[in-house]
Amino acid sequence: MRYFQKRKARIEIVPMIDIMFFLLVFFIMVTLNMIPATGIDSRLPTSASAELLESPQVVISLDATGRISIDQKPLSLNQLSALLRERGADTRVVIAGADTAALGDLVAVMDACRVADVTRIGIATRTLPP
Repeated sequence: MRYFQKRKARIEIVPMIDIMFFLLVFFIMVTLNMIPATGIDSRLPTSASAELLESPQVVISLDATGRISIDQKPLSLNQLSALLRERGADTRVVIAGADTAALGDLVAVMDACRVADVTRIGIATRTLPP
């Protein structure tokens, strides 16, 4: 008659810990894959007289083909002017151009900033190695 004896219910904790650890690792891996979206994908030119600027509010990326983007989102010159106009004239802008970007493309981006009445424009560079 052992089959009919009541047994006390037990909750197994070890499988629950395994599942929680798996979820923790999963969320960490997903979060790490989101972080590279904040980088700038360009090789900046070097400068011997570069100085540290205050942190910009907008970083405009200009690649070697002349493509303009903000936060990995491609924009045209008109869209760039409209976006900067919405942010206001006191917006700080840094242009991060590729080392091989054409000077004409850089001037076009600066003109788009001026059309939006933005006057605080910086150009990102790397310092020369010692």
